[in-house]
Amino acid sequence: MATDTLKSSTAGAGGLRRVLLDNGALSALVVLVIAMSLLSGDFLTTQNLLNVGVQAAVTAILAFGVTFVIVSAGIDLSVGSVAALSATVLAWAATSEGVPVWIAVILAVVTGVACGFVNGALISYGKLPPFIATLAMLSVGRGLSLVISQGSPIPFPQSVSRIGDTLGGWLPVPVLVMVVMGLITALILGRTFIGRSMFAIGGNEEAARLSGLRVKRQKVVIYALSGLFAAVAGIVLASRLTSAQPQAAQGYELDAIAAVVIGGASLSGGVGKASGTFIGALILAVLRNGLNLLSVSAFWQQVVIGVVIALAVLLDTVRRKAGATPTAAGATSGPGGSKSKQAAQYVIAAVVAAAIIGGISLWNNGSSGTSTKLGLSVSTLNNPFFVQMKAGAQAEAKKEGVKLTVTDAQNDASQQANQLQNFTSEGMSSVIVNPVDSDAVGPAVRGANKADIPVVAADRGVNKAKTATLVASDNVAGGRQAAKTLADKLGGSGKIVILQGTAGTSASRERGQGFAEGIKAYPGIKVVAEQPADFDRTKGLDVMTNMLQANAGVDGVFAENDEMALGAIKALGSKAGKSVAVVGFDGTPDGLKAVEAGTLYASVAQQPKELGRIAVQNAVRAAKDKKVAEMVKVPVKVVTSKNVASFK
Repeated sequence: MATDTLKSSTAGAGGLRRVLLDNGALSALVVLVIAMSLLSGDFLTTQNLLNVGVQAAVTAILAFGVTFVIVSAGIDLSVGSVAALSATVLAWAATSEGVPVWIAVILAVVTGVACGFVNGALISYGKLPPFIATLAMLSVGRGLSLVISQGSPIPFPQSVSRIGDTLGGWLPVPVLVMVVMGLITALILGRTFIGRSMFAIGGNEEAARLSGLRVKRQKVVIYALSGLFAAVAGIVLASRLTSAQPQAAQGYELDAIAAVVIGGASLSGGVGKASGTFIGALILAVLRNGLNLLSVSAFWQQVVIGVVIALAVLLDTVRRKAGATPTAAGATSGPGGSKSKQAAQYVIAAVVAAAIIGGISLWNNGSSGTSTKLGLSVSTLNNPFFVQMKAGAQAEAKKEGVKLTVTDAQNDASQQANQLQNFTSEGMSSVIVNPVDSDAVGPAVRGANKADIPVVAADRGVNKAKTATLVASDNVAGGRQAAKTLADKLGGSGKIVILQGTAGTSASRERGQGFAEGIKAYPGIKVVAEQPADFDRTKGLDVMTNMLQANAGVDGVFAENDEMALGAIKALGSKAGKSVAVVGFDGTPDGLKAVEAGTLYASVAQQPKELGRIAVQNAVRAAKDKKVAEMVKVPVKVVTSKNVASFK
């Protein structure tokens, strides 16, 4: 009996070693989970683990579709844009056109399949490289999404938005959808003719063709499947945000490809499986979730994620060289029920991992502390205005003696929703949110409401959710002031152009609305062109250069932020501040220097440091159950060369 026990123990240890050696991604995931559990007492909570599942869902569904393409030695860079386009079609058809919801859902799915079909046709029959064909579709899909939505989010039908909710008040529907799509992927890869065709084409396309396989037709089907999965991912994403965002899922195609490769697939084709892709998506979600909980700088998070991705793939390469052989989906590695042996190994690995994680969870119990903790989710830190707002918030937090965790949503409404979910599961005393979009942030804020965590909105309001207060300047009023300032400078007549911010963002909409309302009072002023430059200085330079080429005799420029205004000044050269008046928005340090130099005529200054400081003040008061005003106005001021010295 002792011998049997020893053999069983040895077999168990060997099985665990073997399953980890044969699955580099699984090994990386186990190590990551254990590390995050040791570093943060908030990681191994039920709510946070469910958050990880929700945050992995969209990437995983996209990655399942990309798995088909990569196994067949292709690439699909368009899945993020196709997801956004499909969701936009659904929302537009159901709301603007009054189409029955079930038909709108079918239209969304058909849109995804059609995009994939076009990709496949261009690659198979048009002889375009997959990289070029799908890169073109990336641009086309995003452009059509913006055209249909006119650059603004479209409310999602309530019946479909339930996909973003929970069952029984705790089980997230996106997780269920992810699991179902994963099972479908495994079934297609392991049990269908098209699945076997993918491996054959990826292994040796010419051999597959010579064996009688209709390679061109199969490739069209493969890319159509990728488009179908992208459409499902887009619907799930929009359901979480209760709105179709035309700029949603930007960059998600890279996450999807990374998940597939981390999961053990080869970019040269012929290797890949659904379980590996699922684990790869979980690795990315665990990383982002854990780094948020650990208050790692938003800038360093990108570095860490890149390094871990490289290490995960390197581990997979090392284990391949060590002699471990990957098993294709549905294949067997030997006689006598190798699948049952593999299943037993997975069970052993799961039991041991669960035991380790459970012990860590008990060890960490209560370790998160009870001091006042604030979370701040900023729409983007790639903009001087929000960098200053962050600085003001951090200075006030230090003064108040509270811990402040700052995250960067990178202008991605979905990523911001994930960050707010993490703040909620971490048990923050209070949360400050500077919304990417006022509608899309609503569901995540409602989650904080349910957890009795007060939320302070900064710079932009939150729709369909409760906030303790809104600390903001009035963007619409600021837009009107900009219109009056520019019109007065031009004497009430002339040609002007407008540089718009990122399409779909509330800041761009509100500033543009205020300017449009204000300029109506001056019929002698004609807007000859308006184009988005995404709040970016370089894009402002390029767009302004193009506008000047197409429109002679421009007298004035309104830019919806100082960064674009500074780009416009560069494009104008010696004309800036002399024959052409430029008005910006935000009052950033560089903007104020340009006002002082005379190249920027004026900037509508919002005092971002003051905004951040006041937001933290109110968040601390709300955390202590003290009364706060429903809205706190930060003064907006038009800064010109006459008052710039006193303002600075």
